Amino acid sequence: MEQKEGFAYTYSARENQEVLNIRKKYLPREETKLEELKRLDHLVQNSGVTESLCAGIGGCLIFGLGLCLAMQVIGNAMWLGILLGLIGAVGMILAYPIKQKVYSKAKAEHTSRILELTIELTGNV
Repeated sequence: MEQKEGFAYTYSARENQEVLNIRKKYLPREETKLEELKRLDHLVQNSGVTESLCAGIGGCLIFGLGLCLAMQVIGNAMWLGILLGLIGAVGMILAYPIKQKVYSKAKAEHTSRILELTIELTGNV
């Protein structure tokens, strides 16, 4: 009786792709220039949102407390309510200028790198 020695291998593209996808998760990742450009643009465009939301929501809550006091829903302090209402209104009014100020600062900080990356990626001036 003859004994055949050999190696049998079945190739599966799907399994190979799955193995490569798993391997890719554990390799060190370097950020490309396009990814850096997108990240910086996102950072600049969304800067100031948190600060303005805090100012606006805080002002709204203080305004509401002042309104409750002025209408004597809670307590009997009309003048304190009017004062708190004015302070809350100022907080709400300042929300947009706060966002613009933080946005302008972030834009000035990152403009040079963003322009540098766009020139490198497009080749245009």
